[in-house]
Amino acid sequence: VMDANLLLFKTVIAGDGWGTIAVPVIEAYPATAVIFVGSLLTLVFGVLNLIVAVVLDTFAEVRERDVLNLAEEMETDIEMDKKFLQKIFDRVDEDGSGELTLSELIDGARKDPEFQSRLRVMDIDKADLQQLFQMIDTDGSGTVERNEFIQPLSR
Repeated sequence: VMDANLLLFKTVIAGDGWGTIAVPVIEAYPATAVIFVGSLLTLVFGVLNLIVAVVLDTFAEVRERDVLNLAEEMETDIEMDKKFLQKIFDRVDEDGSGELTLSELIDGARKDPEFQSRLRVMDIDKADLQQLFQMIDTDGSGTVERNEFIQPLSR
């Protein structure tokens, strides 16, 4: 029994010695083919399973990092977009009061190309500007403050 275990160990560990050791044993005792083939298949699939597990674990870690990076990029994009809208607000606010009137909003939509582009992306035309103004004037004051302008128009 010990010799059989040693032979099995040698065959599994030194796969290149398979022919010189296992073939004569299988020829002499054909039933041993089941043991040799079974042990070889177990070893091959066990190693393959281990390799797949390592690869999947690596991909899971990379994916988690990608999700975190994507969230950071989105946060950065939102902040950049808010700064962009602040600049538009400052240009459209002709009197520098920190509040937009409906006439300033309409003039800005007519004169400022970046504001025009933003409105086009949002599918808002000149006819919708008064309705937009009423929607973003959340406090009903008749003017739109900076935050009232930025929040609804940001992504």
